[in-house]
Amino acid sequence: MFDWENIRYFLAIARIGTLSGAARSLKVDHATVSRRLSALESEIKTRLIERQPRTCRLTPIGQRVFELAQEMEEGAYAVERLLDASRSPLSGKVTLSAPPVLVANFLVKHLADFRRANPGVQLSVSCEARQVSLSRREADVVLRLTRPEELTSVARKLGRVSFGLYASKDYPHLHDPSAWEFIAYDAGFVGVPQQKWLTSVAGKRPIACEISDINGHLVAARAGAGVAGLPDFLADTDAKLQRLTYGGEAFSRDIWMAVHRDLRRSPQIRAVMDFLVKIVAENPALADHRP
Repeated sequence: MFDWENIRYFLAIARIGTLSGAARSLKVDHATVSRRLSALESEIKTRLIERQPRTCRLTPIGQRVFELAQEMEEGAYAVERLLDASRSPLSGKVTLSAPPVLVANFLVKHLADFRRANPGVQLSVSCEARQVSLSRREADVVLRLTRPEELTSVARKLGRVSFGLYASKDYPHLHDPSAWEFIAYDAGFVGVPQQKWLTSVAGKRPIACEISDINGHLVAARAGAGVAGLPDFLADTDAKLQRLTYGGEAFSRDIWMAVHRDLRRSPQIRAVMDFLVKIVAENPALADHRP
């Protein structure tokens, strides 16, 4: 029988397409990934991956093994979810994945309250903008600004993040919209809703700088680098920033929570979900009051 750990490494390579990308995903070095793949191929005496200079391609038998291995993985995670759901109430570790802007500027402020209410639950919070898989246990609960579409998940809308234009009160063009220069995201965010909104508002006016992180936008705006599109809950209370009036439509993004359907009744998962519902509902800037 082959080593399941080797299969796990093979799955990462097959999904990502490079050894280096798989290494980053698994948080190991490149050599470990290469060694695990070689060990698997040696065990089954079959070449699964064609290693090319910049990518890895599945062989025909590798593609079939990949399909079967995904079914094995789902079965293993199903057993894990079953065991987690049956454990004693309010104990264990729960992994929560959420966008960096919600983690750094909202969630961390409430972690002490959660711990006091649920001392047996260890909450592990991961800052991630990417979509993670609940089926593969990349997280137990997710918060996202788009509705999660994984078929095995159960999703609920909690609230919304409204956005506005902000600049430093010392910004030299504060009262001259024709001279505004904008702080945008870099090319990796093409197609992201807030980037599309900001560039539509900017129109033909120049982009002063590109920053990949929303907290960087906040710091740059405070320093007078230009006009930024920022979440209202983050910027409205900042004494150094001025909210600007513009002619475009209002922009907001919904906050969605999702959990794997097998875990939604697990006591520790339920505690985290109830906690998220509560803190969003109690924050006037995030609670959704639209009809």
